[in-house]
Amino acid sequence: MQTVAVISRKGGAGKSTVAVNLAAALRDAGQRAILADADPLRSSSEALRAHSLSVVETSASKLFALVTASRRSGCDMLVIDTPASPEADIVAAIKVADLCLVVTRPTYLDLAAALKTVDLLRQLRAPGLILLNQCPSPRQGHEPRVVSGTLEALRFAGVPVSPVALRVRQAYQGALSYGRGVTEWEPKGAAAAETRALADLVRQRMRGEGQGLRPANDVASGALFTVQT
Repeated sequence: MQTVAVISRKGGAGKSTVAVNLAAALRDAGQRAILADADPLRSSSEALRAHSLSVVETSASKLFALVTASRRSGCDMLVIDTPASPEADIVAAIKVADLCLVVTRPTYLDLAAALKTVDLLRQLRAPGLILLNQCPSPRQGHEPRVVSGTLEALRFAGVPVSPVALRVRQAYQGALSYGRGVTEWEPKGAAAAETRALADLVRQRMRGEGQGLRPANDVASGALFTVQT
């Protein structure tokens, strides 16, 4: 079994949306996935009350025991929706994770919070991947300045940047309002395609494969994964 901690220390970055959709995409791909809601706001639990995906409400102090129990139950992938604070709770999630997915919007304040998380990952020598979320779509084949500028700022972050970005798409909120992930809500839609790509990337990373991953400086000079709409 492997564990992904979805982290954002800035409210509104879409951490819970990413956690819900990643877990649902992994389940749809045949993985026995469990979503652990360690955020006291319980956004993930509320979103999936009517869903068949296994959701467990927990806390930072119980994560180690949950990982052990999930492994014994035959779970393939445990996705943790972490709290935004305090730092001690975030550290607890990082310590049990095989991969930390740092979620950030392409804004100055979100980026500042993400870089603090990256510093924490480096201190703990924890594997991480930075995910840009709620990105505006490319125009005429070029990333908007706010996206390209964020990628440039992450050039020397020391943690890989995911070439898969999640865009601003109505499908994410539409799916959540009905307790679904986008891969189930609109399986042929652009949001579902990019979420599947993220799930594939996470699985590759877990297997120690380098496919699909580029250093931040290479991503900054290239193109992110794009789904045509």
